[in-house]
Amino acid sequence: MQIEQHSFLVTGGASGLGESVVRAIVAQGGKVVIADLNESTGQALVDELGDNVRFARCDVTSGDEVQAAVELAEKEFGGLQGSINCAGIAVVQKLLDRENNPADLDAFSRGVNINLVGSFNVARLVAASIAKRVANGNNTESDAEKNADNGVIINTASIAAFDGQVGQASYSSSKAGVVGLTLPLARELARHGIRVMTIAPGVFATPMMETIPEKAREQLEAGVPYPKRLGNPNEFAKLVTHIIDNAYLNGEVIRLDGAIRMV
Repeated sequence: MQIEQHSFLVTGGASGLGESVVRAIVAQGGKVVIADLNESTGQALVDELGDNVRFARCDVTSGDEVQAAVELAEKEFGGLQGSINCAGIAVVQKLLDRENNPADLDAFSRGVNINLVGSFNVARLVAASIAKRVANGNNTESDAEKNADNGVIINTASIAAFDGQVGQASYSSSKAGVVGLTLPLARELARHGIRVMTIAPGVFATPMMETIPEKAREQLEAGVPYPKRLGNPNEFAKLVTHIIDNAYLNGEVIRLDGAIRMV
Protein backbone atom coordinates (compact mmCIF):
# COMPACT_ATOMS: atom_id res chain seq x y z
CA MET A 1 0.00 0.00 0.00
CA GLN A 2 1.38 3.36 -0.99
CA ILE A 3 1.03 6.07 1.65
CA GLU A 4 0.29 8.85 -0.83
CA GLN A 5 -3.36 9.91 -0.81
CA HIS A 6 -4.23 7.32 1.85
CA SER A 7 -5.56 8.20 5.29
CA PHE A 8 -4.53 6.98 8.73
CA LEU A 9 -5.57 7.42 12.35
CA VAL A 10 -2.61 8.00 14.66
CA THR A 11 -3.37 7.80 18.37
CA GLY A 12 -0.96 9.57 20.67
CA GLY A 13 -0.01 11.53 17.57
CA ALA A 14 0.53 14.91 19.25
CA SER A 15 3.97 14.06 20.65
CA GLY A 16 6.75 11.47 20.87
CA LEU A 17 6.66 8.44 18.60
CA GLY A 18 3.18 9.33 17.37
CA GLU A 19 4.20 12.81 16.27
CA SER A 20 7.09 11.39 14.25
CA VAL A 21 4.67 8.97 12.56
CA VAL A 22 2.31 11.83 11.68
CA ARG A 23 5.14 13.84 10.15
CA ALA A 24 6.43 10.87 8.17
CA ILE A 25 3.03 10.00 6.72
CA VAL A 26 2.31 13.59 5.71
CA ALA A 27 5.78 13.93 4.18
CA GLN A 28 4.92 11.01 1.89
CA GLY A 29 1.63 12.54 0.80
CA GLY A 30 -0.65 10.76 3.24
CA LYS A 31 -3.44 12.14 5.39
CA VAL A 32 -3.77 11.82 9.16
CA VAL A 33 -6.30 12.23 11.92
CA ILE A 34 -4.40 12.82 15.15
CA ALA A 35 -6.27 11.26 18.06
CA ASP A 36 -4.85 12.56 21.32
CA LEU A 37 -5.83 14.09 24.65
CA ASN A 38 -3.45 17.04 24.25
CA GLU A 39 -5.56 19.52 22.31
CA SER A 40 -3.09 22.43 22.24
CA THR A 41 -0.15 20.36 20.99
CA GLY A 42 -2.31 18.42 18.56
CA GLN A 43 -3.88 21.52 17.05
CA ALA A 44 -0.48 23.19 16.77
CA LEU A 45 0.69 20.22 14.70
CA VAL A 46 -2.38 20.54 12.47
CA ASP A 47 -1.67 24.25 11.98
CA GLU A 48 1.93 23.45 11.04
CA LEU A 49 1.30 20.53 8.67
CA GLY A 50 -1.76 21.84 6.87
CA ASP A 51 -4.80 20.47 5.10
CA ASN A 52 -3.80 16.81 5.20
CA VAL A 53 -4.12 16.67 8.99
CA ARG A 54 -7.05 16.86 11.38
CA PHE A 55 -7.22 16.65 15.19
CA ALA A 56 -9.71 14.76 17.34
CA ARG A 57 -9.57 14.91 21.12
CA CYS A 58 -9.63 11.25 22.01
CA ASP A 59 -9.30 8.88 24.95
CA VAL A 60 -8.45 5.51 23.41
CA THR A 61 -10.46 3.70 26.09
CA SER A 62 -13.67 5.46 25.00
CA GLY A 63 -15.63 3.77 22.26
CA ASP A 64 -17.52 6.97 21.50
CA GLU A 65 -14.40 9.15 21.21
CA VAL A 66 -12.48 6.71 19.02
CA GLN A 67 -15.56 6.28 16.83
CA ALA A 68 -15.81 10.05 16.49
CA ALA A 69 -12.18 10.18 15.34
CA VAL A 70 -12.86 7.43 12.80
CA GLU A 71 -15.92 9.28 11.52
CA LEU A 72 -13.87 12.47 11.20
CA ALA A 73 -11.49 10.61 8.89
CA GLU A 74 -14.41 9.24 6.89
CA LYS A 75 -15.93 12.71 6.53
CA GLU A 76 -12.77 14.69 5.82
CA PHE A 77 -10.69 12.16 3.90
CA GLY A 78 -13.22 9.68 2.54
CA GLY A 79 -12.26 6.83 4.83
CA LEU A 80 -9.34 5.13 6.50
CA GLN A 81 -6.65 2.79 5.22
CA GLY A 82 -5.19 2.11 8.63
CA SER A 83 -4.20 3.12 12.13
CA ILE A 84 -1.03 3.44 14.16
CA ASN A 85 -1.72 3.23 17.86
CA CYS A 86 0.99 5.05 19.83
CA ALA A 87 -1.12 6.08 22.84
CA GLY A 88 0.04 4.56 26.11
CA ILE A 89 1.22 5.14 29.65
CA ALA A 90 3.83 3.63 31.96
CA VAL A 91 2.62 2.69 35.44
CA VAL A 92 5.52 2.00 37.79
CA GLN A 93 4.85 0.34 41.13
CA LYS A 94 6.03 -2.77 42.94
CA LEU A 95 3.66 -5.55 43.88
CA LEU A 96 4.66 -4.93 47.51
CA ASP A 97 6.19 -1.73 48.86
CA ARG A 98 8.93 -1.55 51.52
CA GLU A 99 6.37 -2.12 54.26
CA ASN A 100 4.89 -5.05 52.31
CA ASN A 101 1.73 -3.15 51.48
CA PRO A 102 0.09 -4.36 48.26
CA ALA A 103 0.15 -2.39 45.03
CA ASP A 104 -2.69 -0.07 44.05
CA LEU A 105 -5.08 -2.15 41.97
CA ASP A 106 -6.63 0.89 40.29
CA ALA A 107 -3.22 2.04 39.05
CA PHE A 108 -2.49 -1.42 37.66
CA SER A 109 -5.86 -1.53 35.94
CA ARG A 110 -5.43 1.94 34.44
CA GLY A 111 -2.24 0.89 32.68
CA VAL A 112 -3.85 -2.28 31.30
CA ASN A 113 -6.96 -0.38 30.25
CA ILE A 114 -5.11 2.29 28.28
CA ASN A 115 -2.35 0.16 26.79
CA LEU A 116 -4.19 -3.08 26.05
CA VAL A 117 -7.92 -2.39 26.04
CA GLY A 118 -7.27 0.92 24.26
CA SER A 119 -5.32 -0.87 21.52
CA PHE A 120 -8.16 -3.35 21.03
CA ASN A 121 -10.71 -0.54 21.03
CA VAL A 122 -8.91 1.37 18.28
CA ALA A 123 -8.32 -1.80 16.25
CA ARG A 124 -11.96 -2.91 16.34
CA LEU A 125 -13.36 0.45 15.23
CA VAL A 126 -10.76 1.10 12.54
CA ALA A 127 -11.15 -2.46 11.21
CA ALA A 128 -14.93 -2.00 11.05
CA SER A 129 -14.52 1.22 9.06
CA ILE A 130 -12.10 -0.38 6.58
CA ALA A 131 -14.22 -3.52 6.19
CA LYS A 132 -17.33 -1.47 5.44
CA ARG A 133 -15.45 0.57 2.84
CA VAL A 134 -14.22 -2.61 1.16
CA ALA A 135 -17.67 -4.22 1.27
CA ASN A 136 -19.17 -1.12 -0.35
CA GLY A 137 -16.71 -1.38 -3.20
CA ASN A 138 -14.98 1.89 -2.37
CA ASN A 139 -11.61 0.37 -1.61
CA THR A 140 -8.67 2.15 -3.19
CA GLU A 141 -7.30 -1.03 -4.76
CA SER A 142 -8.72 -2.47 -7.98
CA ASP A 143 -11.63 -4.81 -7.28
CA ALA A 144 -10.18 -7.20 -9.85
CA GLU A 145 -6.82 -7.35 -8.15
CA LYS A 146 -6.25 -10.43 -6.03
CA ASN A 147 -4.82 -10.02 -2.55
CA ALA A 148 -5.65 -6.33 -2.43
CA ASP A 149 -3.92 -4.61 0.48
CA ASN A 150 -7.01 -2.89 1.89
CA GLY A 151 -5.68 -1.71 5.23
CA VAL A 152 -3.15 -2.08 8.01
CA ILE A 153 -3.39 -1.79 11.79
CA ILE A 154 -0.10 -1.16 13.60
CA ASN A 155 0.02 -1.39 17.38
CA THR A 156 2.83 -0.37 19.70
CA ALA A 157 4.05 -2.78 22.35
CA SER A 158 7.45 -2.53 24.08
CA ILE A 159 10.50 -4.64 24.81
CA ALA A 160 9.03 -4.67 28.33
CA ALA A 161 6.58 -7.24 26.96
CA PHE A 162 9.56 -9.64 26.86
CA ASP A 163 12.10 -8.13 29.29
CA GLY A 164 9.93 -6.69 32.06
CA GLN A 165 11.67 -5.04 34.99
CA VAL A 166 10.79 -4.86 38.68
CA GLY A 167 7.95 -2.37 39.08
CA GLN A 168 6.70 -2.84 35.52
CA ALA A 169 3.97 -5.39 36.20
CA SER A 170 1.20 -3.23 34.73
CA TYR A 171 3.27 -1.94 31.81
CA SER A 172 4.85 -5.26 30.90
CA SER A 173 1.68 -7.31 31.13
CA SER A 174 -0.34 -4.78 29.14
CA LYS A 175 2.30 -4.64 26.41
CA ALA A 176 2.54 -8.44 26.40
CA GLY A 177 -1.20 -8.38 25.80
CA VAL A 178 -0.69 -6.12 22.79
CA VAL A 179 1.82 -8.67 21.46
CA GLY A 180 -0.78 -11.37 22.03
CA LEU A 181 -3.39 -9.49 20.01
CA THR A 182 -1.27 -9.47 16.88
CA LEU A 183 -1.65 -12.91 15.35
CA PRO A 184 -5.32 -13.56 16.26
CA LEU A 185 -6.38 -10.22 14.77
CA ALA A 186 -4.22 -10.74 11.67
CA ARG A 187 -5.80 -14.13 11.07
CA GLU A 188 -9.32 -12.83 11.58
CA LEU A 189 -8.94 -9.75 9.40
CA ALA A 190 -7.23 -11.57 6.53
CA ARG A 191 -10.58 -12.10 4.82
CA HIS A 192 -10.93 -8.32 4.56
CA GLY A 193 -7.40 -7.78 3.26
CA ILE A 194 -6.42 -6.00 6.48
CA ARG A 195 -2.98 -6.63 7.97
CA VAL A 196 -2.07 -6.37 11.67
CA MET A 197 1.45 -5.65 12.89
CA THR A 198 3.07 -4.68 16.17
CA ILE A 199 6.27 -2.78 16.88
CA ALA A 200 8.05 -3.34 20.21
CA PRO A 201 10.36 -0.34 20.65
CA GLY A 202 13.25 -0.26 23.06
CA VAL A 203 14.52 2.89 24.77
CA PHE A 204 13.67 5.92 22.66
CA ALA A 205 14.34 9.63 23.05
CA THR A 206 10.75 10.68 23.73
CA PRO A 207 9.31 13.26 26.13
CA MET A 208 8.75 10.44 28.64
CA MET A 209 12.48 9.68 28.63
CA GLU A 210 13.31 13.33 29.31
CA THR A 211 11.80 13.01 32.79
CA ILE A 212 14.40 10.51 34.03
CA PRO A 213 17.73 11.55 35.61
CA GLU A 214 20.70 12.01 33.30
CA LYS A 215 22.65 9.20 34.99
CA ALA A 216 19.82 6.75 34.43
CA ARG A 217 19.62 7.83 30.79
CA GLU A 218 23.34 7.24 30.35
CA GLN A 219 23.01 3.76 31.85
CA LEU A 220 20.24 2.94 29.40
CA GLU A 221 22.33 4.12 26.47
CA ALA A 222 25.27 2.05 27.67
CA GLY A 223 23.05 -1.03 27.72
CA VAL A 224 22.30 -0.82 24.00
CA PRO A 225 24.81 -3.00 22.08
CA TYR A 226 24.67 -0.98 18.85
CA PRO A 227 24.11 1.80 18.10
CA LYS A 228 24.94 2.76 21.67
CA ARG A 229 22.31 5.47 22.09
CA LEU A 230 18.59 5.96 22.56
CA GLY A 231 16.41 5.35 19.55
CA ASN A 232 15.35 8.31 17.45
CA PRO A 233 11.55 8.63 17.02
CA ASN A 234 12.19 9.10 13.29
CA GLU A 235 13.54 5.53 13.21
CA PHE A 236 10.26 4.30 14.63
CA ALA A 237 8.37 6.30 12.00
CA LYS A 238 10.53 4.83 9.21
CA LEU A 239 9.57 1.33 10.33
CA VAL A 240 5.90 2.31 10.38
CA THR A 241 6.04 3.64 6.82
CA HIS A 242 7.85 0.50 5.67
CA ILE A 243 5.21 -1.72 7.24
CA ILE A 244 2.49 0.26 5.48
CA ASP A 245 4.31 -0.14 2.15
CA ASN A 246 5.28 -3.82 2.50
CA ALA A 247 2.16 -5.96 2.01
CA TYR A 248 3.86 -9.19 3.07
CA LEU A 249 4.42 -7.96 6.61
CA ASN A 250 1.51 -9.36 8.61
CA GLY A 251 0.87 -10.97 11.99
CA GLU A 252 4.32 -10.25 13.36
CA VAL A 253 5.98 -8.30 16.21
CA ILE A 254 9.17 -6.42 15.35
CA ARG A 255 11.58 -5.41 18.08
CA LEU A 256 13.18 -2.05 17.33
CA ASP A 257 15.77 -1.81 20.07
CA GLY A 258 19.44 -1.83 18.95
CA ALA A 259 19.68 -5.42 20.29
CA ILE A 260 19.20 -4.37 23.93
CA ARG A 261 18.04 -7.06 26.34
CA MET A 262 16.94 -5.79 29.73
CA VAL A 263 18.16 -7.91 32.65
